[in-house]
Amino acid sequence: MHTRSPMYRSAIHAAAALALVAAHVHASAEPAPPLDRASLSLGAFSTEPRIDYQGDTNYGRIATGSYLREHVSLPRLKAQLLLGDTQGLDFDYYRYDKTYNPALSGSTNINGLPLTGNGKLNAKLKLDLAKLAYKWWIGSDNNVVGVGVGAAYYRARLDGTASGVLNGVAGNAAYNESEHAYAPLLELGWRHAVSDTVRVYADASGIKKNGGTIRGHIYSGALGVEWYPTPAVGVVAEYSASKTSLNRNRDNTDLNMRLNGPAAYVKFRF
Repeated sequence: MHTRSPMYRSAIHAAAALALVAAHVHASAEPAPPLDRASLSLGAFSTEPRIDYQGDTNYGRIATGSYLREHVSLPRLKAQLLLGDTQGLDFDYYRYDKTYNPALSGSTNINGLPLTGNGKLNAKLKLDLAKLAYKWWIGSDNNVVGVGVGAAYYRARLDGTASGVLNGVAGNAAYNESEHAYAPLLELGWRHAVSDTVRVYADASGIKKNGGTIRGHIYSGALGVEWYPTPAVGVVAEYSASKTSLNRNRDNTDLNMRLNGPAAYVKFRF
């Protein structure tokens, strides 16, 4: 069993806090049928990751091309809280934390020395993404659209051992890379209440980071349907897609990742 990271535990606490605050929010009228006062969704995202990583090691430059992994399931957490009837907070968190074993090849330059080598990287790739947006909802009947602005935090880390042949000499060395950053966030959303127990929705978001030690973007979107067999608890089926592209300025290290696939949640309404 995997040990939950401090960031994962913090994400759970933050989402739970959003849901609990709803008990203290007073409003003069009920929100539109597609919206809840507060909700917490816990689930998993099934995907077949496509990863393209480029970076320097002591055994040449990693240049994996499009590296396709087998299907994996990633934990995901979402929470929403209305502040009044038409404005509120949206929170979303997921983590990729899996082994990564690309080939190493090509030429690079370390400490001013030209190096040529090939080998293997046995490592674990971790990517955390947390988003918090303040959202405005427009509409009062069974259809509402929302626009949100906020901030995102992302962290990428690669830990492992590089081994292979460098300039004709075999060996191995530890390889560790880690970067994190905050970036502005823009979100768009649509909600439709088909009936008292069924809803459909669409979401899109964009994160853009310029300047600093790393730059890049993360785009994502989702289509889903919610079904509520009880007023307080529902199940959610979703198809989600995201594209991550990050670059570290000082050494031209690049990480590109695509995560596409279905997701399922249990949703609690408060």
